[in-house]
Amino acid sequence: MKFEVQNTRNSTMKLIKIENLTEKQKIEISEIWNEEYPISLRFSEENNFEKYLSKLQNCVHYVLNNDFNSNFDNENYVIAWLCVFTRENERWFAMIVNNLYQKQGIGKLLLDNAKKDENELNGWIIDNNQNKKENNMPYLSPIGFYLKNDFEILTNIRLENEQISAVKILWKTLIIKPSRS
Repeated sequence: MKFEVQNTRNSTMKLIKIENLTEKQKIEISEIWNEEYPISLRFSEENNFEKYLSKLQNCVHYVLNNDFNSNFDNENYVIAWLCVFTRENERWFAMIVNNLYQKQGIGKLLLDNAKKDENELNGWIIDNNQNKKENNMPYLSPIGFYLKNDFEILTNIRLENEQISAVKILWKTLIIKPSRS
């Protein structure tokens, strides 16, 4: 799957759906991850992102590339990534958007595409604003974003460890059963 999207900067973006990332994509996604997620979730070594990916099963990656071509930079680069994978017989996801492209509908675009292919999406989200990012700015919880995108917050299911305090979120396809007359 490949299609183009216009963003507010009048540059073209390409969304691709793939099973395996290139080395370049892995490096760029890891860099975005380290910039956008809290320091406690940072990949401190170059191959740590590769190790993270190797533990995921049945992966499908949605990669949004900025296809901006200028005289100075003819390279495409990753601006957002969503990965859907299987964990304990459930479909889970991880998503990250470069901060320069946040609040432009890109996260929704990625989720909407994943929702077309999946019946459910599970995730962990940090539900507080107490963490710091690599640039020392606060990591702001995306809980409002996921509520707007029809996710349910499962407040009784939490992940608590030395790296993260998070709550489970869930989106399911609405199945309408025909009524019996």
